[in-house]
Amino acid sequence: MTPAPQPPLNLYLIRHGETEWSLSGQHTGTSDIALTARGEDEARALIPWLRQVQFSRVLTSPRQRARRTCDLAGLGELAEIDLDLAEWNYGDYEGKRSAEIHEGRPDWEIFRYGCPNGELPADITFRADRLIRRLTGMSGNVALFSHGHFSRVLATRWIGLPVLEGQHFSLATASLNILGTSPSHPDVRVIALWNATPAMFTESI
Repeated sequence: MTPAPQPPLNLYLIRHGETEWSLSGQHTGTSDIALTARGEDEARALIPWLRQVQFSRVLTSPRQRARRTCDLAGLGELAEIDLDLAEWNYGDYEGKRSAEIHEGRPDWEIFRYGCPNGELPADITFRADRLIRRLTGMSGNVALFSHGHFSRVLATRWIGLPVLEGQHFSLATASLNILGTSPSHPDVRVIALWNATPAMFTESI
């Protein structure tokens, strides 16, 4: 008897909701910052989208802003902590805004240079590729709750681009993104949806 084929892998990548530091533009890596009230509302607004999907796995960053987003989006009971979904380690730049960093390093770009005493582009590439290798061993719809910079890295590596290209991917808080494969060419990885938020569709009506 031939076993049933495994369903294709689709990664539902979700950035956490708004925090005080995401609002102020401060780099938030290892700091465990809570969601704002608006951030909690953003997470709840994902429920109508996510409840239509049957998930085989739900993985979340260990940081409370990602875990809380997962809970409020209705998937907390299924969630497993995955350390590789944590945000970029900003090292000396933790808590700083880009404008502050540029005062000392005018040409600084995280995707090009990384962070002193934190993760460099090679480090974050290694972590994203390690996660992708594990994810490709799964099937079906997998939810991933993560962060702004790391999600952009994961997307670039999913489609085989160098980390530097992550600078071209804008990503809002509590946005839904889908990484998958081409229906006609299952060996070709694609970004099927990017930077979609419920607010976007509400405001356009």
